[in-house]
Amino acid sequence: MKIVIKNKSELPIYEQIEQQIKNQILDGTIGEDEQLPSIRQLARDLKISVITTTRVYNDLSDEGFIISVAGKGYFVAPRNNDLLKERMLCEMEEGLEKAVSNGRNAGLSDDEIIAALKEYLKNAE
Repeated sequence: MKIVIKNKSELPIYEQIEQQIKNQILDGTIGEDEQLPSIRQLARDLKISVITTTRVYNDLSDEGFIISVAGKGYFVAPRNNDLLKERMLCEMEEGLEKAVSNGRNAGLSDDEIIAALKEYLKNAE
């Protein structure tokens, strides 16, 4: 598991870590049922607080990405594709909400915002 913390990022450290772990689970880099580092080990590896790593694992557990097995640690949860799809849809909607807000703040019309999204999609393929 590779995690890079960017000190100049707008996202708090715990969100950076959560997002990277989620992405690695979704793209298969971290496999189903794979054990994650312990909370203390992850904190040591990233040179961050145990409180931060505890929050990361609790949030990922609450969202259904990982599970805690008493006495053994944290593991990637079995894939529930409907649940993961719903969560990713929610995150996409949040991103779109921010993008539309930024576009409107920049004085763009809805048609210009839609055109920008279509152009992005065309180039992302």
